[in-house]
This record gives sequence, structure tokens and C-alpha cells, in this order.
Amino acid sequence: MAAVRAPRWPSTVRAAQRVQIALRKRLSVGDGPRAVRLVAGADCAFSPDGQTIWAGIAVVALPGLEPVATAWAAGRVRFPYVPGYLSFREGPVFLQAARRLSIRPDLWFFDGQGIAHPRGFGLAAHLGVLLDRPSVGCAKSRLVGEHRQPGAHRGDWAPLLLEGKRVGAVLRTRDHVRPLYVSVGHRISLAAAVRWVLACCIYRVPEPIRLAEQLINRLKRERFHARPDR
Repeated sequence: MAAVRAPRWPSTVRAAQRVQIALRKRLSVGDGPRAVRLVAGADCAFSPDGQTIWAGIAVVALPGLEPVATAWAAGRVRFPYVPGYLSFREGPVFLQAARRLSIRPDLWFFDGQGIAHPRGFGLAAHLGVLLDRPSVGCAKSRLVGEHRQPGAHRGDWAPLLLEGKRVGAVLRTRDHVRPLYVSVGHRISLAAAVRWVLACCIYRVPEPIRLAEQLINRLKRERFHARPDR
């Protein structure tokens, strides 16, 4: 895909918060995208000692969800684990992987939060702004907000509310399976985010994220495969 500008990443939580507040001004929540063919999913994994991170990206084509491209990158972890600031820990390697993609996805899914975040600027929002592409957060657990339980069937959802504002959807992607926490990242509406997540779900999580997770788990196993003398 086109070159992704590498930002200067802060090394402290205070500096990271200033970056979130500044970049949040560039966040756009709209009605699009209307046409989506290529959907990218991004996920990451860490080495057992927590010092190395792998980021994987898998791209599928709609409507059949055929895999069309993958990319990955690895690097040293430069930022501590602090809830609400995971984009500073994971973002640099995600952008490295994105620069290695041979195609330009129409839509990005991230295993994390979008605007359902204490400062309204989670991983999916942050990376969506830096990539300047429509993006959606697809998290397995709730970071902020309150909600009622959605119905038990695929497509049922309930609003995720933070201080009375709708910041996401608690979406059932399969019958009688735990829901996903879907939130807008950048350049997309919540209704569109829910629609495209469902279009990409065979299992609980969207297929691009599931394939990205398989990719990085395979890379991690290859790197840390036990030697015969162990």
C-alpha cells in the first residue's frame, strides 16, 4: 500500500496522553464507507518475556472472504503495558506491517477499542487516523461504558453507553456466543461498522482478525519452537 508516515512515538504516559488529545481532533465519524471490497484485520502477540512484539495483518476480499494478502513485522517493545495506551505499545509495529502490504485495504479491523475508550481514542481510532483509512475496533472485552445484554442471535446488538453517549455496540456475531464490543475507529458510522463486522464473521471474531491471529501465532511458534536439547 501507499507509504505510511512513521510518527514520533512518545515514551511516557503523560506524553502519550497529549498525543491522544491532539490526534483526536483529526478523528472523523461519518456515514461511510459505502463500498468495501478489501478488509484488513490486525492482531499482535508478545514473546514470553514481553520484550518482543509481532504484528500481523490479513486481508480478505468480500463477499466471499477469500484471503488475498498478508504482512507482518516484529520489533522491540518500547512502551509499558498501561490500559488505555495500548496503541503506543502496539502501533509502531502495526505500521511497519502495514507498509509491507502490497494492496490498499478499504477497511481495517483492529483487535481493540475505537472511541469506546476513556479519552475516545483507542487503538482502532489511533491507527485509523494514522493510516487515514476507515477503521473499526473489535474487542473481546469491555474497557468502558455500560450496556444491557443483546439478544441471543446473530445480528442482535445493544448500545454501549459512556456517560449517556453511544460509543459502541455489543454485537452477537453468532447465535448463543459471547458478543463482541464493536466501536467506531475512524471515517465510519456505528451502523456501518456493525454491518461490515457481520459481513466478515464466520466465527465469533471477524475473519480478517482471525487470520491475522493465526499468522502471528504461527510466527511466534516458529521463533520459540523448543530445541531438541531442551
